[in-house]
Amino acid sequence: MDHRNYLTCLWPGLSELWWRGRLSALPLAIGFAIGLNALLVLRFLLPSWLDPVLVRVACWIGFAIWVYLVIKGIRELPNLIDPRSVAEAPDCFPQAQAAYLKCQWHEAERLLLGTLSVEPRDPPALLLLAGVYRHTDRLQHAESLIEEIRRLEVADHWQIEIDAEADRLLRAIESASDAEQSEASAAAAGDQDTPGDGASAADLTAA
Repeated sequence: MDHRNYLTCLWPGLSELWWRGRLSALPLAIGFAIGLNALLVLRFLLPSWLDPVLVRVACWIGFAIWVYLVIKGIRELPNLIDPRSVAEAPDCFPQAQAAYLKCQWHEAERLLLGTLSVEPRDPPALLLLAGVYRHTDRLQHAESLIEEIRRLEVADHWQIEIDAEADRLLRAIESASDAEQSEASAAAAGDQDTPGDGASAADLTAA
């Protein structure tokens, strides 16, 4: 992992917002900004507003809290960026790929859902699951999943693969629609032939 990624840990709450988009970390980031600005104002702009000893103690307490949060963020960063690499459970994605290539759709789906339980925002696993849905004729599920993948910022580097899967899904939807129209046309033609046959039989009886 790039060491520059750890720079996001210097601002408490930023790493969760940046890498995961967790709004639950937003209050922490805002609170840190407010606390930092308040200490700077009391220390440099309005030094006589409060007792300098209280300001100094507040600065040391704030510094200690900041160090604790930075260390906590550094420890949690690998799990934020790549949870599959640090999870205790074995990575099932290679097995899911093998099952997909063997057309074992239900086994591939089971393994992919296990992978996504560890990392719900993993673009390769999500794309493969969309392919499983497409092969098992769950086209609406596949279409919804493709739309969800497009909304993920971590999927920006997978646009070619996303577009390719979307094209395959579109062809599958068009094929399914053509098949439904053919079945409907055949059923309508059968309904039209039935009265005609009955009428011919009635005419022959009358003759």
